[in-house]
Amino acid sequence: MKKFLICMVIVIILSLLTCGVIYIYKNNLKNEENTETIENTSKEEDVITEEKEKKEEIEVDEGPSKGYRTIALFGNDSRYDDYATDYRTDCIMVAVINNETKEATIFSIYRDTLVEMELDGKTLLNKINQAYYNGIENSLKTINKNLDLNITEYAQVNFSSLSDIIDAIGGVDIDVDADELKYINNYIKDTAGVAQKPEEMILIEKPGFLHLNGVQAVAYCRIRYTEGWDYKRTERMREVLTTACDKIKNLSLIEMSNLADKLLPEVMTNIPKKDLLGFTKLKITNKFGWPYQTKGWENGDFYGPPITLESNVLRLHKEIYGDENYVVPDSVKEISNKIIKKTGYK
Repeated sequence: MKKFLICMVIVIILSLLTCGVIYIYKNNLKNEENTETIENTSKEEDVITEEKEKKEEIEVDEGPSKGYRTIALFGNDSRYDDYATDYRTDCIMVAVINNETKEATIFSIYRDTLVEMELDGKTLLNKINQAYYNGIENSLKTINKNLDLNITEYAQVNFSSLSDIIDAIGGVDIDVDADELKYINNYIKDTAGVAQKPEEMILIEKPGFLHLNGVQAVAYCRIRYTEGWDYKRTERMREVLTTACDKIKNLSLIEMSNLADKLLPEVMTNIPKKDLLGFTKLKITNKFGWPYQTKGWENGDFYGPPITLESNVLRLHKEIYGDENYVVPDSVKEISNKIIKKTGYK
C-alpha cells in the first residue's frame, strides 16, 4: 500500500488566519438581524475548563522567553475523517508568533528526524513522526523535550480535507519544474481517486507557472522523489501554505465565511475561539526546515539525525526567539550525546 505522506497543515493555517474575522462577521450579522437569542454557555465553559486541564497535563520544558506564542501544527497520514493514533504525523510544523510584531515564523520538522521519545512505556530513539502512536500529547511532549520548547497548543488536520480547501479558495498558482513533472501526474491520478474527484484528474503536460486545483495542489505537496527528497517536499508544502495564506487575505468576508463553514469542522485544535481573532493580523515572514543540519542514516530504515541536536537547538533559540544568551539545557545535551553514540554522526 502506498504511504500517504501529505502535509495538511495548510488547512490549519487557513483556519487560524480566518477564524477571527469569521467570528466578528457572523456576530455582526446577528446584530443586524436584531434577533434575540438565549445562549447556554455552560457547555462552552466546560470545554474551556477541560482543554485547560489537558494543556496543564502536557509536559513542557522551560522553553523560550516571554513575548512569543508557539503552536504545533500536525498533519497525519489518514485518508479518513478521524484522528486515530494508528497513523503517523508525517507533517509536523511549528508556528512561532511574535506577540509584539504579529510576525510569524513557520518551520517544518522533518518526519525522519531522530529524537528521543517515550513509546509504549519505553524510552528510545526513533523518528519524530512515530510519537503520535501514543497520542497528540506524546507528540507535543517529544517536541518539547528535544527542542527545549513549552508548546501546549496545537491544531491538526488529515488527508481527506486538503483538496476541498484549496478548491474553496479557487486553487493556487505554483511553479512546477521539469523534475516535479515526472512525478506529479501519478500523484494526481491517485489523489483524484482518494478525494473522489475524477473531474479534477487533469494531468499536467509541461512545466511552468501553473494554476493548480485542489487535487493538483495535493499531488504537488506529495512529491518526494526529486533531488532533496523529503527535505524538498517540505519546501513544497511551505510554498503552497504561503501561497494559500496570501490568497485568503484577499477574500471578502462572505467568502471567508463560506470557507470557514467548510474548514472549521475538519480541524482539531485546543486553541480557544477568543484567541483566534489575533491570528488575522499575522504575517508569515520566515519559513524553513528543521534540523538546520542533518544527515541520512540507515539502520534497517532511513533516519535523519540532527548534526547535532545540541547545536541545532542552540541555533533555533538564538535565531527564532532572539535569545542570544540561551544555554542548551543538560537534558538536551544528554539526548544529543545519545544520538551521536547511536549514529556516529557529530
